[in-house]
Amino acid sequence: MLRHLNEAIDKIRKSEYYRLTGDDRKFVKGQKYTLLSHRENLSTDGKKALRTLLAANKRLNTAYVLKEQFGQLWDYQSEAWARKFFDNWKTSLKWQRLKPYENFAEMIQRHWDGIAAFCKSENKVSLGFVEGLNNKIRVIQRRSYGLRDEEYLRLKVLT
Repeated sequence: MLRHLNEAIDKIRKSEYYRLTGDDRKFVKGQKYTLLSHRENLSTDGKKALRTLLAANKRLNTAYVLKEQFGQLWDYQSEAWARKFFDNWKTSLKWQRLKPYENFAEMIQRHWDGIAAFCKSENKVSLGFVEGLNNKIRVIQRRSYGLRDEEYLRLKVLT
């Protein structure tokens, strides 16, 4: 999901670059990763560049603030509170004219069932565990090269 949000803010950055002319472009050029990073992960120079960029361009400032706000969605333990947060976030897009964000919000709307399931604490699994499990499944698939019985492979994965 966050990949899609980062793609949306990058589209906004590109559209702003092409919309601007002259000296105004220099603030936007080369700032892709500054915009995509969280503020706390930036170096001192990165924070300074971000501050300059956001002061120079109102649309990018709005897009960045909305991106940072959206990260709060993953902190909710209750589906109802997460839904309320998302509805408020989506409403804040109303007059911003940020089409990539509107498309992103529609995508979130379509996948809401999965996000709601993530809100439940029993469904939160560490990514390290998931990646390890996926790696073990890939090893089993490589070992079973040439077998024609998919049911046997499924049983091997389950054991």
